[in-house]
Amino acid sequence: MYLVNKYTEGFYYMLMPIKVYMLMPIKVFDRIAGGYSSLSKGFIIYLNAVSNPKLTSLINNLRILARQSRYPDNSNFRSLSIKQMLRKAAFYALFVFLASSVGLCILLRWAPAPTSAFMVYRHFEDLVDDGAYQSIKYSWIGAKKISGNASSAVIAAEDQRFFQHSGFDLHSIQSSIDVYMDGGRLRGASTISQQVAKNLFLTPSKSFVRKGLEVWFTLLIELLWSKERILTVYLNIAEFGDHLFGIEAASQHYFGVHADRISRSQAALLAATLPNPILLRAAQPSNYLLKRQNWILRQMQNQ
Repeated sequence: MYLVNKYTEGFYYMLMPIKVYMLMPIKVFDRIAGGYSSLSKGFIIYLNAVSNPKLTSLINNLRILARQSRYPDNSNFRSLSIKQMLRKAAFYALFVFLASSVGLCILLRWAPAPTSAFMVYRHFEDLVDDGAYQSIKYSWIGAKKISGNASSAVIAAEDQRFFQHSGFDLHSIQSSIDVYMDGGRLRGASTISQQVAKNLFLTPSKSFVRKGLEVWFTLLIELLWSKERILTVYLNIAEFGDHLFGIEAASQHYFGVHADRISRSQAALLAATLPNPILLRAAQPSNYLLKRQNWILRQMQNQ
């Protein structure tokens, strides 16, 4: 019945315009010939036969039977249509997400980031907790205006294999798993690339979906950006205090200097706060923070 439906449907719709379109050139031929030709008479007889109302009714009945054989229950047909619509909507949504994420990463390869997902999230928290808006200190600067001390400090503190891996430090991940399996505390093994992906595009929430998106954006920036660009973006969007983002804003806030004038000790202190800049405050460093600063300084000497 499916084949019947397929061909009768096509034949039915073909009959409607065929008489008009086929008679037009024949009538022109008749005008040239000066009367009805045998060709035109034959076509007219044929087309009148196939466009007979009884034949048309028969074709309609065949179409209805064919459709009923494919969809005996209208509810099944409607549910199938809904499933098809949902499938198409999901496909288009996935396509839009992939295309927009790739396009955004290409754009941010050169353009400064006007904000980040973490900054927007901080504003959201303010509205939920206090119902008030609190400004964020943030100032984007180019790579040439960032001291090499700042770059060395964050690499020593957060990702010493930054220039060796391709976004994921498998050695650190395995080491973290081994420590956890031996009864130790599960420590993070996120690379600088992963932190850029998370801070720039995602929220701090923890879920498998967010982790999957983090992997996707990490792969994108590793593919589309240079290591230097990843490091520059990281230093510009990293959180160094309450509503304080970026190395430039942090340098001016804590030390009264621009990011290109920051010293090794100052850079190490800022890098030491990165695991939790809300609790580990550079303005009032705890003994733990000072020990971490000294450890980072020693690691910087080995670079």
